[in-house]
Amino acid sequence: MVGGAQLSVTELRRSARHPVSHRVMGEHRSLGDLSLQISNISAHGFMASGEVPLSRGERVIIRLPKVGRIEAHLIWATEDRAGFQFERIIRLDDFTAMIDAISPSPRSRRGTPLPPPPLR
Repeated sequence: MVGGAQLSVTELRRSARHPVSHRVMGEHRSLGDLSLQISNISAHGFMASGEVPLSRGERVIIRLPKVGRIEAHLIWATEDRAGFQFERIIRLDDFTAMIDAISPSPRSRRGTPLPPPPLR
């Protein structure tokens, strides 16, 4: 919910996704600890790669750098990917700090200059 209005699925999908490669342990109420490989993340949720032994609507709690513990529920799943929505939107400053901490390459880190383009 943002400003008292619920976001539609389309609006959620439009939020900026950042490619990452970050393994977390998810806490599930009946399955216990689950290892999840986050392959992209936004302020609204994340996509996990690999098999996820959960059904739509099930919840996990994960711990993210700079954000801390945050609950998410499974929105969709295929054989090798799963999409989760956070129970709350991550604040912009916390999200930026988290991306800087888990970013897979220096190029995608905020504040890191990109190399000059190749000479032609």
